[in-house]
Amino acid sequence: MKGVLLVNLGSPESPAPKDVKPYLDEFLMDKYVIDVPYLLRALLVRGIILRKRPEESAHAYAKIWWEEGSPLVVLSKRMQKKVQTLVNVPVELAMRYGSMTIEKGLQQLHDKGVTEVLLFPLYPQYAMASTLTILVKAEEIRKKKFPHMTFTDVPAFYNKPDYIKNLADSIQKHLVGFEYDHLLFSYHGIPERHIRKTDVTKSHCKIDGSCCSTPSPAHDFCYRHQCYETTRQVVKLLGLPEDKYSLTFQSRLAGDKWLEPYTDIEIDKMPAKGIKNLAVVTPAFVSDCLETLEEIAMRAKEDFEKNGGENFLAIPCLNDDQKWCQTVSSWINEWAE
Repeated sequence: MKGVLLVNLGSPESPAPKDVKPYLDEFLMDKYVIDVPYLLRALLVRGIILRKRPEESAHAYAKIWWEEGSPLVVLSKRMQKKVQTLVNVPVELAMRYGSMTIEKGLQQLHDKGVTEVLLFPLYPQYAMASTLTILVKAEEIRKKKFPHMTFTDVPAFYNKPDYIKNLADSIQKHLVGFEYDHLLFSYHGIPERHIRKTDVTKSHCKIDGSCCSTPSPAHDFCYRHQCYETTRQVVKLLGLPEDKYSLTFQSRLAGDKWLEPYTDIEIDKMPAKGIKNLAVVTPAFVSDCLETLEEIAMRAKEDFEKNGGENFLAIPCLNDDQKWCQTVSSWINEWAE
């Protein structure tokens, strides 16, 4: 019997520091997120970051928390329920971090008699800190708990025509009535070394401005290339002129060289360049979360206006949009046939 496990990032149980701290510990201690030797990672995370970060993050989570719970979890559940109505195989939802574990999700499928699982990371672009860690964790659990199961992984869908169409349609819909000067595509940042680590050729990814547009097998696992390609295809579909949009990376940690340009720095500079009406879309996420609702829709908006910007629009993620859910269900049905 076939079944599907949708997997998203995860969330603390509540916006209280006591719940945020263990969540951050699990997340930041993942060797695919902070990819340094264990002892150094423990020193960085438990000796430095977790001394202040839980309080700061808890404050940010409190600003976006819904009555029903974490927006990311609530929206992911809504999506799962809609997709389930459109397919004939069981669809469960799990999170890489937090209480909605991948093991629980696989157990739910097992209890329904599922032996063939479509493992569906809910990330359009491939990265070791998102996609890879899900695949590795799921395989570890499969070997220990569900050896009878077989997995099929959904590859990054950053350039799939129906996903691109859904994203372009969503952007267009939310821009109605908003006279924007500029559309910013803001993707989650990652350290540059992650790009080089996932380069299967071990020589292509130089992050020099040309490698992402030069065909290579490395592109199947290159987050930077996939971000630029998603943007290129959406822009083409929307018919945007070159001076009307740009691409940046958000949410970096201090200490390493991360992908540039940085979202916060670029947004701060825009009003002085004559960009007074700014729309921002965040295509690295399919569900709205802390990074979209607090970092972009609140903090970036505030900084933009403080620097002379006039109107700021944060375009929602695809969330449980009906067309997006139909796309996901069509991919599942193709696999399940």
